[in-house]
Amino acid sequence: MPDVKRVLVAEDHARTRRIWSELISSWGFQVETADDGARAIELLSSFEPHILLLDLRLPRRDGLEVLGEIHKQGLPITTIVISGEGDIPDAVQATRLGAYDYLRKPIDPPRLRLMLGNLSQHLNLNEENQRLRLQLMGAGQLGSLVGKSLAMRHVMAQIEQAAPSSAPVILYGESGTGKEVAARTIHGLSPRSNRPYVAINCAALPDTLLESELFGHERGAFTGADTRRTGCFELANGGTLLLDEIGDMKIDLQPKLLRVIEEHKLRRIGGSNDVPLDVRVLASTNRNLEDAMREGKLREDLYYRLSVFTIELPRLEERVEDIPLLANRFIKEFAEANGKPVTGADNECLEALKSRLWPGNVRELRNAIERAVIVSTRPLLSAEDLPPPSSLATAGAVKSGNSETQAGRPLREVERELILKTLDLAGGNRLRAADILGISPKTLYNKLGRYQGKTQSDEA
Repeated sequence: MPDVKRVLVAEDHARTRRIWSELISSWGFQVETADDGARAIELLSSFEPHILLLDLRLPRRDGLEVLGEIHKQGLPITTIVISGEGDIPDAVQATRLGAYDYLRKPIDPPRLRLMLGNLSQHLNLNEENQRLRLQLMGAGQLGSLVGKSLAMRHVMAQIEQAAPSSAPVILYGESGTGKEVAARTIHGLSPRSNRPYVAINCAALPDTLLESELFGHERGAFTGADTRRTGCFELANGGTLLLDEIGDMKIDLQPKLLRVIEEHKLRRIGGSNDVPLDVRVLASTNRNLEDAMREGKLREDLYYRLSVFTIELPRLEERVEDIPLLANRFIKEFAEANGKPVTGADNECLEALKSRLWPGNVRELRNAIERAVIVSTRPLLSAEDLPPPSSLATAGAVKSGNSETQAGRPLREVERELILKTLDLAGGNRLRAADILGISPKTLYNKLGRYQGKTQSDEA
């Protein structure tokens, strides 16, 4: 049976407050009351209401201030605003601040009861969806994120915590670790999921163009501005904006970005009017932003404004146990896209994937699986279908192994030395050694067999 929903009634008129409280209690809700805005804000944390019935005209802190506090804290409270005869503009403003709906005084009890009943069903559905998400997290999935490793379970828990709020989030991680996927997951799990999601790469555009892309411009604002342009902040209004590679934004543009985030409004380049905004800002970077602050490349006030939540995406080598899950996800995706009857990967292929070095992280793995699916002629991918490891991985492996070759030596001797040193580097793991060398495990086994036979012959 669903839990009883808690309703907070914030109304300064004592008789009205008592009538509403008794009426709503008789409909099966748990009710608490507040006679002013300050008390209502206190009860947001102590009573934790599911639904707030909020009069706009309250002493100490008015209804819009209470809504602003709910918005600031990112609390998942559904608010019904109660307005008087002359309060319609404020009621409209309240809906922009996140109120579910507004009712005019005097309230019609049947309409209020219907509204509360519908909201209660909606909240039960949301709670059921959350339970399903937790089950999926246990199975290694949250939105588009995949992984059962400890590192990824930690990331998923952080996203589950941050997503319902409107607080800014900084996503850290090397290239290819899935920062953009994590950002989309945060948006998809948030109350803004049915509103726009916009991403912009701060490193891909020159300063002048980036400012126009972010904030927009009016016609004639500068040479070449033939029409008005809507910037990313306006395109994302009501939804989420991802500032990708925030660490590469030039310092001169950062004060304007900070002002827009803090004031929830912007002025287009060449414009004279402010545009109101309700945008959740996410940022991602592969840089150490604290180092950037010390070097004077990032404003401290902007960093602290953005870093309400910080989430670090692990490298693929830190979550090797997730590789089979990721591989199967990508195999399904690319088999469908290319019309290939590939259903999975054999054990040797999975072991080769787990043994490989992945400097490009999940993105590199995804690209490798796409190629393997295209070239495969069997229902299960094999190690032979995989592309050779990237030059970064191979170069790193050879350097780590301190391999040296000398001109003038027979090729078979150089090959034997390189293979044996690579095998030693791989800790005796033949699949990983074969992957580093760019040959099939079968070829490696045959060569090692010949070396072993030669050694035994020499000893004889």
